[in-house]
Amino acid sequence: MSLYNLPQYNFSEVKNKSLKIIKNKVFLGALLLVVAGYIIGIYVGITALHYFPSETQAFLKYFETTAPKKEKNNDQSATKPYVSGISYEQAIIDAAKKVSPSVVSIVISKNVPVYEQQLVDPFGNNGSSDNPFGDFFGPFDIQIPQQVQKGTKYQQIGAGSGFIVSADGLVLTNKHVVSDNKADYTVFTNDGQKYPAKVLALDPVQDLAVIKISRHSGIPSNGGTIFQPVTLGDSSGIQIGQTAIAIGNALGQFRNTVSVGVISGLGRTISASDQLGSFSETLEDIIQTDAAINSGNSGGPLLNLRGEVIGINTAMAQGAEAIGFAIPINMAKKDIDQVAKTNKIVYPFLGVRYILVDEQVKEKYNLSVDYGALVLKGSKGELAVTSGSVAEKAGIKEKDVILKVDGEKITTDSPMSKMIQKHNAGDKVTLRILRDGKEQDVIVTLGERSS
Repeated sequence: MSLYNLPQYNFSEVKNKSLKIIKNKVFLGALLLVVAGYIIGIYVGITALHYFPSETQAFLKYFETTAPKKEKNNDQSATKPYVSGISYEQAIIDAAKKVSPSVVSIVISKNVPVYEQQLVDPFGNNGSSDNPFGDFFGPFDIQIPQQVQKGTKYQQIGAGSGFIVSADGLVLTNKHVVSDNKADYTVFTNDGQKYPAKVLALDPVQDLAVIKISRHSGIPSNGGTIFQPVTLGDSSGIQIGQTAIAIGNALGQFRNTVSVGVISGLGRTISASDQLGSFSETLEDIIQTDAAINSGNSGGPLLNLRGEVIGINTAMAQGAEAIGFAIPINMAKKDIDQVAKTNKIVYPFLGVRYILVDEQVKEKYNLSVDYGALVLKGSKGELAVTSGSVAEKAGIKEKDVILKVDGEKITTDSPMSKMIQKHNAGDKVTLRILRDGKEQDVIVTLGERSS
């Protein structure tokens, strides 16, 4: 048979077989039973609806409740707050909701010079006869464009973030946000209110500052505390990999922007500077996170899933993605307490410039030890020992190696600065010093370094 030739169909044969099936008594009996059952079912249903209405409705309602319902789209259900069924996601929502009322935006404003372009004769030829170049250039009037100041204009020049740490309006932020003593600072709270801010103290060591805001009326709007402070956590227990939530005034435009990541590293040391290069400092023992910290986030809080502040967002790595840094909150607790009591921040001060000794430093300077703090001049010739400091009075010299503080060994993991900060100004400490191959103990009374 060809592929395109269809088989022949015998219609007479099919007709004869169909007639035999119809005349079969078994087939006819089965067909009558089906028709009779259908008629009886309709009759029973009608009777039940007529004589047993309540039982029938209950029966139908059972099937209605077990069947999947189609959600109704109405405005009331759409306005209900989203509640996540996932505990991790809900913890982030709850933490952001808890802290957002305490996060503020700080706007920086000042008078800035206004310039306009003018054509100026570089030789001062204003038609006067005493111009020595007038005859040389003859009738030519040479003028070049220059920017000339025409007064000043008061305008916003920057923005940052902060968060309320006391009910009477103390706000913690970064020092580089409020370091310009010629600028004015205005704080915007999450409810849209704005308050003039006064800078109370700048931390002389860390990139921290405390400012103060207050309500004009002085009367709490909620009948209780005037401002809602955050809950401070304990940064000593932070673990790499735990969730980190950053909140701040991103790019100086988007208030209370929330970003989420993890703690990427601990104990970092970085050199941080502002965009203009007018502010630069070395920050030790700080937190690294991949939660987005954008320009304008500086001074905002870094949270854990409980909504506790564990750090102060400080810097981001230029030329990299998802590398941000925050100062551990435990470093700021002392500042907050001091400002609340004395309106200033005081640090214990030894007065030496040093580098921590490791294997590389040991080999470079031919030292006999691979730990301690080597007292050295700065790269720009800064003094190794500050004039008039307690270190100078105790006889500490350049190239001395300070090995221990009160018997505790100085290492890269336990730097001397961290040991000194455990004390207060006026405390006596014992320093073990290596000089000319010999060790000796020196007792010093720590000085004071304040903002």
